[in-house]
Amino acid sequence: MATKVTWSQILAWRLRRQFVSEGDAPDAVAVARRLCGVQAQVASSAQLAVAVRRATPDHDEIDRALWGDRTLIKTWIMRGTLHLVPSDTLADYCAALSTLRFWEKGSWQRGHGVTADEIAAIVDAVPRALSDGGVRVLSDGGVRALTREELVDAVVAVTGDAHLREALSSGWGALLKPLSRLGELCYGPPRDGRVTFTAPRAWLPGWPAALPPYEEAGVRVARAFLGAHGPATPEMFDTWLFGGVAKKAVLKGWFRELAPELTEVETDDGQTLSALTEHLDDLAGTGASAEVHLLPGFDQYILGAPRSLAPLIPPPLKPKVSRQAGWISPVVVHEGRVAGVWEARNGHITVDLATPVPPERLDEAVSRVRSLLP
Repeated sequence: MATKVTWSQILAWRLRRQFVSEGDAPDAVAVARRLCGVQAQVASSAQLAVAVRRATPDHDEIDRALWGDRTLIKTWIMRGTLHLVPSDTLADYCAALSTLRFWEKGSWQRGHGVTADEIAAIVDAVPRALSDGGVRVLSDGGVRALTREELVDAVVAVTGDAHLREALSSGWGALLKPLSRLGELCYGPPRDGRVTFTAPRAWLPGWPAALPPYEEAGVRVARAFLGAHGPATPEMFDTWLFGGVAKKAVLKGWFRELAPELTEVETDDGQTLSALTEHLDDLAGTGASAEVHLLPGFDQYILGAPRSLAPLIPPPLKPKVSRQAGWISPVVVHEGRVAGVWEARNGHITVDLATPVPPERLDEAVSRVRSLLP
């Protein structure tokens, strides 16, 4: 018989596991590790996602971890979106995601104006460009990487195909995303305010000679996901990692291997979810949250769950939270559920509530976030 838990318990447990309730994360790397990445397409949102989880926020710690310590890495990964992930976990994410080679589909190639031969040439040429002409170890031990324009020039030089210049220079890096998924490309240190790209093997100490077996890597990623965003179903995990298009046999294989570590729980709305057995007592002993929190746009508390999860996002609020072009609004969370959205302009925070929230707790949450804004 499945253990019974309520969504109020699950959401309160997630808030605590994700360092939201206590704001007690030791550093930015710990936040990224626990959350399974911090989405970073909007840099200010990533900064705030870390800051709200820290008792003593440090505005410069992400940059230090990325470009100094190299304990964080910035790259396109989950769902093809830009994330900060701990450097020592990147190989697992790449191995798991490389099981779905979307760039080999004719529909994707046609949509991006390249042929199968051309995308194969790009996948072959980028690592060569970065190793031959791109990444150079400097005398101080640092690594210099290529700007996008320099990388495009290098790929055209390697392939001899001038048509690739236009394809690689347009859009939001779509033709480079396969390389990040294969573990062949990541962001390098900014140069004169411009983005650069480098290779994980040159940039990260201890990068493996080959990606780990996907069968093992996927189990580790699923275990980490359930440790912050569980209990969940394989389909919820798929939605978060692949956008809902994982190969079913691969997904089933990962959860089959993880099964000895899992226990089924039944929610108060009748859903059957899988929880890590080691967290079961903690989950069952968690009471409902009365807290109010302001979380930034693209926060993992929202991204780790399907946008259709009504206990988290009431259906009338969904259009305000999950907007056009994949935009995820900053949210007001009360009792673990989304109660409204908010925005900041010129240091002033405006709240748009759909359900009542205790005024004193809301004021405290607003004041805290206001103090964290640049």
